[in-house]
Amino acid sequence: MGALNQRVGLVMTKNVSGNFSGNQRGIMQKKEKKRLAILDILANNQVPLSSTRITNTLNAQGLDINERTVRLYLSDFDEKGFTKNLGRKGRIITAAGIGETGAARVLERVGFLSGKIDTMAYRMDFDPTTRQGTVVVNISLVPVKEFTVYRRKLIAKVFSKGYAMGRMMAIFGPGETCFGNIVPDGHVGLGTVCSITFNGILQRRGIPVTSRFGGLLEIRNGKPRRFVELITYDGTSIDPLEIFIRAGMADYIGAISNGNGRIGASFREFPGESISIIRTVATRLSEIGLGSLLCLGNPGENIFDFPVAPDRAGAVMIGGLNPISIFEETGLRIRSSALAGILPYDKLFSFTELDERLEAFL
Repeated sequence: MGALNQRVGLVMTKNVSGNFSGNQRGIMQKKEKKRLAILDILANNQVPLSSTRITNTLNAQGLDINERTVRLYLSDFDEKGFTKNLGRKGRIITAAGIGETGAARVLERVGFLSGKIDTMAYRMDFDPTTRQGTVVVNISLVPVKEFTVYRRKLIAKVFSKGYAMGRMMAIFGPGETCFGNIVPDGHVGLGTVCSITFNGILQRRGIPVTSRFGGLLEIRNGKPRRFVELITYDGTSIDPLEIFIRAGMADYIGAISNGNGRIGASFREFPGESISIIRTVATRLSEIGLGSLLCLGNPGENIFDFPVAPDRAGAVMIGGLNPISIFEETGLRIRSSALAGILPYDKLFSFTELDERLEAFL
């Protein structure tokens, strides 16, 4: 009994010192859920809301909370500057409150990208044999006037050098609905095929795919050398290539001009026994303008200094957003969205037709 009492005392001491029990963690998570739910309601409304209305909305959403608790949370928000009390009209959320909702949900979104990759790969249904079905695409909104001759030539060179996901792209004109968003006046939505399309094609053949990371691949004398930066997909809420391009870390102009630069690529793993099927699929995709496989490795091999796990096949895939980096590298900030949606293959066209397609909007 004495030893048992010592162990119980040790557990209690740990709990008091900060290593919370499962029950304590559950209580804290419920409180945080209520706290964020109140802020979310305020953030999604343009008018002041009373504690009564907030309570009724939360109850309607299935959250068990009373008005007194809501008032306590609101009072705390007022003190922290997250809300502003307008008296009988109710509360409105402040800029600090909106920032708090985003910051507080960062941990919730970790792993979101991995989940989205799996979802998009499952939803697409492209068959490379018949060239029918849908593929996963990225979207970038670009002012039409910024498609200078110089930039168009650079974009074409990214494609022709094989630093893009194949040769195909799409374009959406001003006013068109583009995956839930309307393309603004004076802009076009430039669609590039996402390399996750490769995942979807393999998964429809019964081959499971693990997307490990996205990174920057160093190019030296025209040949890929090693990964110099990487971000794992299950540790980010934003596509790694979006981050690298936005941060000015990529160098496609160097890669296509003198053979020395940094391009976006990703690393995937598959069952080792599927390697022959992967080669066949990759060859077919290349033939129809959707090639993105840069390198395929056997179990236990190193690909550009990164090891392939035992009993697994490894592959380095070219990033679909790569051509878009040209705008950032030439001084234009644009808004891009990786894995924006799925698009029928027959809506795509060769990059060689870009000039002609743009003429309709210039």
